[in-house]
Amino acid sequence: MTDTHKPTPGIYPTLLYRDAKAAIKQLTKAFGFTRAALYESEDGTVLHAELAYGSGRVMIGSKGRVGVFAEAMKESGPVGVYVVVEDTDAHFRRAEKAGVEILMPPTDQEYGSRDYMARDVEGNVWCFGTYVPAG
Repeated sequence: MTDTHKPTPGIYPTLLYRDAKAAIKQLTKAFGFTRAALYESEDGTVLHAELAYGSGRVMIGSKGRVGVFAEAMKESGPVGVYVVVEDTDAHFRRAEKAGVEILMPPTDQEYGSRDYMARDVEGNVWCFGTYVPAG
């Protein structure tokens, strides 16, 4: 019997956006994330969302809320997030077709990876490529 269980990720990047709904829309449409969870307040503010890609997830929320985390993050950004993809060029074409700002087209790196870089609707830098850190 083969163990097909994937380990649960232990690190979850958390990004806060002025317009979290627009960010979720872009990240799902352009980058292929799937919405795993969405919790909103009565007025529609995104309190917490989780977007999945492969075995990884990022957590998304709205800026301007109250609380210790919101206060600590109020001036955050931009941040950079690296996501492992199987086909860098196909992923790039999807993002480009969706109108994402491309910072670097697919490029072969000297360490063996093929990566591209894009900027989301609020300035965060997303790198997609084939590099998988040793684990």
